[in-house]
Amino acid sequence: MLPASELHSAMALTRLPLVTLYLSERCNSRCVSCDYWRHGTEDMDLAAVRRLLPDLARLRTEVVLLSGGEPLLNPQWIEIAETLRAAGLKLWLLSSGLSLAKHARRAAALFDTITVSLDGTTRDTYTAIRGLDAFDKVCEGIRAAAQAGARVTVRVTLQHANFRELPRFVELARECGARQVSFLAVDVANPHAFGREADFTRDLAPTTEELAEFSQLLAALEREHAEDFRRGFIAESPGKLRRLLQYFAAVRGVAAYPPVRCNAPQHSAVIDARGQLRPCFFIPGTPHAALGERGELDATLNAREMAALRADIQRGARAECATCVCPLWRDVATAATLLPAPSAALRGA
Repeated sequence: MLPASELHSAMALTRLPLVTLYLSERCNSRCVSCDYWRHGTEDMDLAAVRRLLPDLARLRTEVVLLSGGEPLLNPQWIEIAETLRAAGLKLWLLSSGLSLAKHARRAAALFDTITVSLDGTTRDTYTAIRGLDAFDKVCEGIRAAAQAGARVTVRVTLQHANFRELPRFVELARECGARQVSFLAVDVANPHAFGREADFTRDLAPTTEELAEFSQLLAALEREHAEDFRRGFIAESPGKLRRLLQYFAAVRGVAAYPPVRCNAPQHSAVIDARGQLRPCFFIPGTPHAALGERGELDATLNAREMAALRADIQRGARAECATCVCPLWRDVATAATLLPAPSAALRGA
C-alpha cells in the first residue's frame, strides 16, 4: 500500500464532471424504502449554492443533479436552477413528480433532463409503495413536462410489490411521453441510504419462490421489446437487467451478489442539504467532510480523509459496495454519458 502522502496525491481529484446536490431532506412521498419523509427537515439555500460556483468551475463540473428528498420542495429551487444554468452547467432533476404538473413549463425550461420516480402502473400498486394515492398526479406531471418540451425519463425501483408489472412500465412510460425508462432493484442491504435509520429491516425483495417468475418476465421483456432495447428506450441492456435478478437471489441467500464495477467516486460527488460531502449516494462522508460556511468543495473533496475513503472504495474495502444496487461506471472523457439519454450509448452503463 502507498504511503499516506503518495496515496493522498494519487487519489486527488482535479476534475469532478458530475455533482449531486440534495436540495431538500424533506419529501412529499411516503415510500416504504426511504426514511427522508419521516425525519428530514433541512433545505439547501441559494447562498450555499453560490458559494460552490468557483470550485465547480475549478473542478470543471459539467452536470449538476438536483435530488433529495424532493428538490421541488425547496422554496428556492427555481433561483438555484437559474444560478447554476447561468454558470454554464447542465441540469438534471430527479423528482417524485408529485408537483411536476404545476411546475412543468418552468422545469422544462431549466432542466436538460427530468427523471421521475414511478414505482407502480396502477393506483393500487403506486399507493402501496409510495404511500400516497398520487398515481394519476405523477403521470399528469410526466405528460405535462414532456408536452412542455422537456426530456423526461422514468425510473422504476423494482421490488416484491411491483416486479410483475415490469412490461407494463415500458408501455406506461411511452404513453406518458417519456424518452426512456430505466430499472433499479430496491436497496434493502444498505442501512445508510435514503435517510434510513439504523434499524431498517423491511422485507421488500421478491421471495425465493418469485425469482423464477421474475426470470420469465425478464426473458419475455427481452423477446417482446427487442426494439426498445436496441434504441435505448429501455436504458439497461438485457444483461444488466439480469443483474437485478441475481441481486434479488443474493438477498434471498441463493446466489452471490453480482460483481460490482464502479468509478462513481472518481468522477462525481454528493452534497447533502446540510453541506455534508459524500463520495456517492450510498456511502457516508468522513466525519470532517462538511463544506463549512465558505463552501470549500475542492479543499474538502481532496482532504486526506476523503482521499483515503475513495482509495478504500476503489480497492473494494467498503462493505456497502459489494451489495450495491446501483454501481456506476462512466467514461468521464465524454460528458454526454453523465446525463441519461435515449440512446444505445447508455445500455451498458
